Amino acid sequence: MAALICGSLAFDSIMNFEGRFSEQIMPDQLHILNVSFLVPTLRRDFGGCAGNIAYALRALGGVPVPMATLGNDGAGYVERLNKLGIATRFVRQLPETYTAQALIMTDKDNNQITAFHPGAMTQAHVTRIERDAPGMQDVKLGIISPDGRDAMLEHAAQFKAAGIPFVFDPGQGLPMFDGKDLAHFIELADWVTVNDYEGKMLCDRTGWSPAEISRKVRGLVITLGAEGSEVWTNGEKDWIAPTPAAAIVDPTGCGDAYRGGLLFGLERGWPLAKAAALGNRMGSHKIAFRGPQNYPVDTAKFGL
Repeated sequence: MAALICGSLAFDSIMNFEGRFSEQIMPDQLHILNVSFLVPTLRRDFGGCAGNIAYALRALGGVPVPMATLGNDGAGYVERLNKLGIATRFVRQLPETYTAQALIMTDKDNNQITAFHPGAMTQAHVTRIERDAPGMQDVKLGIISPDGRDAMLEHAAQFKAAGIPFVFDPGQGLPMFDGKDLAHFIELADWVTVNDYEGKMLCDRTGWSPAEISRKVRGLVITLGAEGSEVWTNGEKDWIAPTPAAAIVDPTGCGDAYRGGLLFGLERGWPLAKAAALGNRMGSHKIAFRGPQNYPVDTAKFGL
């Protein structure tokens, strides 16, 4: 069975700043902020949340089906997905715009500053989720990850109408939505996953606590980076212990690797805590490699 992954396909330009952002930004001068960071290294990677999650799920042996939109420079991305054995039947290419682009700068403490150009992603809503559409019959569950605003809203409603359970993963797209929108997403979703910062914003905007959110869905997952993750079900919290990383190299895409592990477990009917534990392992494994889609996965070592 397959997992439909709604979200962005993007090119990531990844830069490393050898200092600390906190040492370059003066809090009392934020109203006239004008800073420049020297970045000695620069590389371009395949990225975007849908691409990163699909990569992680495929590496674990799952069947990802991304639903996303590329621009006129996206032929190489389609070729890469095909080589990885990732279905491209719901990946559209638009001739009049560029593929989404993320410019990601990481400091020595693994803090990140990102600029994002949405490009073709703004037209992602044109592709619809319909249960009787060709190629949709094997889809067992899905995920709404950061994408165009209209696509996130419409795909969530379409998942519900099609009877396909899905994870709501707003990520960096969360600020696009007010409390009413976010409450509606939660009411449609089966699971919600956020990092700790996003979780606080989600609670602030909806006025609901994590316990309250968890009573409206099958489960709420809050990732805590190196501290593991929290799993909330029926108002009760369980802490999922972290997996120590072999090396701290690049945090880009760690959250997406986590979500690939989470989806792998949910697709197989695992308890949410077990799926989250695999997510922890995937995130800590990925951080030892540069780029969001450049890490190997030995499924035998993962016990799969």
